Amino acid sequence: MITTDILIIGAGPTGLFAVFEAGLLKLKCHLIDALPQPGGQLAELYPKKPIFDIPGFPSINAGELVDNLMEQIKQFQPGFTLAETAVSLTKVDEDWFEVVTNKGTVHRARAVAIAGGLGTFEPRKPEHLENLEFYEENGVEYFVKDPEAFRGKKIVIAGGGDSALDWSIFLSNVASEVTLIHRRNEFRGALDSVEKVQALKDEGKLKLITPAEVTKLSGEKKLESISVQTEDATIEIPCDAFIPLFGLTPKLGDIANWGLEIEKNAIKVNNALDYQTNIEGVYAIGDVNTYPGKLKLILCGFHEATLMCQSVYNRMNPGKKYVLKYTTVSGVDGFDGSRKQAEKAVVKKMD
Repeated sequence: MITTDILIIGAGPTGLFAVFEAGLLKLKCHLIDALPQPGGQLAELYPKKPIFDIPGFPSINAGELVDNLMEQIKQFQPGFTLAETAVSLTKVDEDWFEVVTNKGTVHRARAVAIAGGLGTFEPRKPEHLENLEFYEENGVEYFVKDPEAFRGKKIVIAGGGDSALDWSIFLSNVASEVTLIHRRNEFRGALDSVEKVQALKDEGKLKLITPAEVTKLSGEKKLESISVQTEDATIEIPCDAFIPLFGLTPKLGDIANWGLEIEKNAIKVNNALDYQTNIEGVYAIGDVNTYPGKLKLILCGFHEATLMCQSVYNRMNPGKKYVLKYTTVSGVDGFDGSRKQAEKAVVKKMD
């Protein structure tokens, strides 16, 4: 049996940062994740994709952000149960919860923080295409895990959202040929990305076909070409890879059966205080939760994780007053920036 202070279900960026905030409060954490490595969607879906809204980083690759978070929490020595899914939650008594995974691993914790992102998720597939399963991993890909795998290849991307636009832009500098297909003339993505795609088209670095739809996949052993239906004709395009980016279908999985209050496939929390669910001692942070004004941003998940850890500390230490200390002054155990070193730096700056 694994015992800890806070059991975090989900090892994405929000769950990882929660380990850091808990560590500052001398609380131990253990994380469960269905994926074989930490990082959540950032590691599994788009590790090479740049992220632009992390404070202090004009641009940082998703995989690099995960590496940085892992380095940040290494000093607090969190435990991990990976490639396993949490299937049951039981309140053992007033102070302890028990969570069991699909492989029978038993965890006990004083508090549970659900940081499962979108939950379990599957790509929305173009089911109208015959023999789709035959070409999966033989030319049809639903995620861009490593852009280098497409270096020098002919790529066709279908979709009208941010992912389709962003990867079309990015792969235009990697693949030998990129074609973007969308069934409408208008895109749902950011205006800036739409303008960049149009500019790349004008420069001859990207082909854009709208309104149009992929109607057929061809190739004996692997994908060799696709058929595209436009308003005027059917076009056959030779290609090495077809990437339909129609979004993800999120599912809470077994968590939906734990007695939590659910709204539109997300867990309702009390955002006025500490992001606790309707079950005292069980929290939900990051993209998995919902409340009035919710924004699904990584930095919002970081904020929610911080308040959650403060709440757990207060529940575990009733009547004990905690005084918030800034790490710029107090430092962090294990870092070179200890309290004395930080104070010396302040004094030196004042001199």
